[in-house]
Parts: sequence; structure tokens; C-alpha cells
Amino acid sequence: MLRRVLLPGLAVLLLAPAGLHAQPNRGEVAVYSARHYDTDRQLYDAFTRATGIRVRLIEGDADQLVERIRTEGANSPADVLITVDAARLARAKDAGVTQPHGSAVIDQRVPAGLRDADGQWFAVSQRARVIMFDKQRGAPEGLARYEDLADPRFRGTICVRAANHPYNVSMVASILAADGAEATEAWARGVAQNLARPPQGGDRDQFRAIPSGQCQLAISNTYYLAAFGASQDPADRTLFERIGVIFPNQAAGDRGAHVNVSGAAMVRTSPNRENAVRFLEYLTTPEAQQILALGNMEYPVVDGVPLHPALVAMGSFRGEAIHATQSAQNAAEALRIMQRSGWR
Repeated sequence: MLRRVLLPGLAVLLLAPAGLHAQPNRGEVAVYSARHYDTDRQLYDAFTRATGIRVRLIEGDADQLVERIRTEGANSPADVLITVDAARLARAKDAGVTQPHGSAVIDQRVPAGLRDADGQWFAVSQRARVIMFDKQRGAPEGLARYEDLADPRFRGTICVRAANHPYNVSMVASILAADGAEATEAWARGVAQNLARPPQGGDRDQFRAIPSGQCQLAISNTYYLAAFGASQDPADRTLFERIGVIFPNQAAGDRGAHVNVSGAAMVRTSPNRENAVRFLEYLTTPEAQQILALGNMEYPVVDGVPLHPALVAMGSFRGEAIHATQSAQNAAEALRIMQRSGWR
């Protein structure tokens, strides 16, 4: 049975008196999550059916949840933290709110490139950040890498959301790590000059603008487009069939497409450590991975899990390894580079 609490702020749950630790509840695991999807609630219900352990769900903004855990200290009822973006996971680790899960099962199932080297977090799902184009116009020649987006040939063609969104900050932080500051700044200036319009809207708004001719290329995450392919609305499916996908940086020796991950970590002060480990291990089971893959059009982190047909139709790709600490360290400079370049 799922018990859910929504957190608009940081002071909803009553804390235990000072000096006391949160009391364990052997029939419960408290999950603080920055993900807000119906699919996740199906996942939690499935875990409860499989184990008899109830999930106490606390939802909120990632940074708020981390600060909440810090404020609660030893009184925190939190057992597990779930959030989106590797840099946020690294910041949670640096803030001292996580601990190693100590599970050989997780380490065996999740590839090393998708988990923290110290065992303090691991990815549970992935989304690729890709370049989209109009199939009716055909795939543009000479566009195979993120770096190619700065080519003057693509002047006035690109749609992308605002620079300060974590998806873009994470992508540019990855480019910064691969190419260095000088090359990344030159690249960002080129992209800013190639924009078809000022950045606006969310990821869906970028590829929606392609058929109307507002832009020829869009930068977006895969699961947004896949949702159109899974829609019951014929207009959505028509749009899905029209939009093509380029997975960047796929050549031999190149780093692979940038991926955004959702990840999970055990909270340092978890009062229900045994239940937390069982929950974290469950997230890596084929059942749980399939719920994420089929229900939210995300890529699994465990081999052998079937993809949603909409993702299959978009093609296969090789993703880059996750360097969460490096992404967190590069995030501020990546944003400054984008803003200096005119990408606002």
C-alpha cells in the first residue's frame, strides 16, 4: 500500500524531539522522490505486493528534499532518495545525506558507468538527449555529433529550451568535460547563432515547432517524443512518425550520446536500512525496470529488459558513461558559458 505525501515546502512532516533518532518501522520504507509520474506509483505498489513493505512517498523538488534531509538530521524518516540528473545525485552525496548501499546485487546488475564508484547511488532509468529533424526534409548532411550543431550551415535552424534547464546544463557540462572550456565556449556561441528563435518552452515545444517550419532541428530528450508515439491521439502519432532522431557521437571511439538519468540512493540516516536495501534492489529487477521502460518510455539500466515500441522505432544508440561528480563540478561553468554565448 502506497502512502503519499506531497511537499510544497520543507516543513510538512512533524520531526521527532531533538536528540532522538527516527524510529524504524519494519513494515515500511520512506522514499523521498523528485520524480512525479504515475508509473512510479505503479512501481511502488508492485514492490509492496512483492514484499509486503509499504512505501511512504514524500514528493518534492530535488534540492528541497536534500535540504530537508539535512535539516531533519538523525530524526529524518527518509530511507531512500530518488531524483533526476546525475549532478544532483553527486550534490546529494557531497552534502553528506547518502551512504553506500552495500548491495552486491545492485553492483552486479547495474553497469559500472551508471553507478557511483563508492556505491552511494546508481541510475534506475535513462533518457538520451538527441537531435531531432523533419523526416520530410531528410536528415541533414554532416550532422552526427553535438559539436556539429555549431556549424554555420545550420544558421537559423535550431530550437532548444532555455540554457538554465538541468537537461541543457548537464549536456553542456558533458561537452565541457570532453572538449575543454575554450572549445565549448566557441561551440556554444555557434549554437546561439544558429538558433531559429529565442529559447522557449519545454522539450516537447522544440520538436513540435518542426512541422510548422519554425525550426529544422530540435534538441530534446527521447522520452518526450516517445510519449507521442505511445499516445492514443492520431495527431500525436502523426507527429511522432514525422520526427526523425539522430543519436549523436556514435562513431567508433567517440563518447556516445549524452544521457540524463534518474537515480536512487540510500539516505545516510535511514532508520529502515534492511527495507531500503530491498527496495533499491527491487528497482533493478526485470519487473521494476520493465515498469519504467514500458510505462514512462525510459531506457532501462539492466540488460535484457524490453523497450517500449516507440523507443524501438527511434533506433538504438550507445550512451556515454555517467560522470556525476564531474558533471556537478562543471555545471556552474557550463551555465556561464551558455549565458556568455547568448544562449539564454
